[in-house]
Amino acid sequence: QVQLVESGGGSVQAGGSLRLSCAASGYTDRFYCMGWFRQAPGKEREEVAKVAYNGVTTYADSVKGRFTISRGSAKNTLYLQMNSLKPEDTAMYYCAIDRTSWCGGSWNSWGQGTQVTVSS
Repeated sequence: QVQLVESGGGSVQAGGSLRLSCAASGYTDRFYCMGWFRQAPGKEREEVAKVAYNGVTTYADSVKGRFTISRGSAKNTLYLQMNSLKPEDTAMYYCAIDRTSWCGGSWNSWGQGTQVTVSS
């Protein structure tokens, strides 16, 4: 059974930084894409960033230049470095696995989420 456990959320002031981590276990095939999503109260879940197995990264326009996604050397750990945080970044952040290696959109495993709150 696949488990994704996020950590690193918290409360910061605008302009601050946070680093989210996600540890994946129970997945026998590591040739997959991983990504971060977020959902703010009353809003739909949105894709924040993703990284394919070959290292190609994609970011939402709203976070480009501020957020950096990366994977650990063992490929089963995912990070999201968030700099220059804004109040509109406030949301629950989720780690997810796409069963394709090229981020084809088959997100089939999700973590429980970690809350990020940015105050102005």
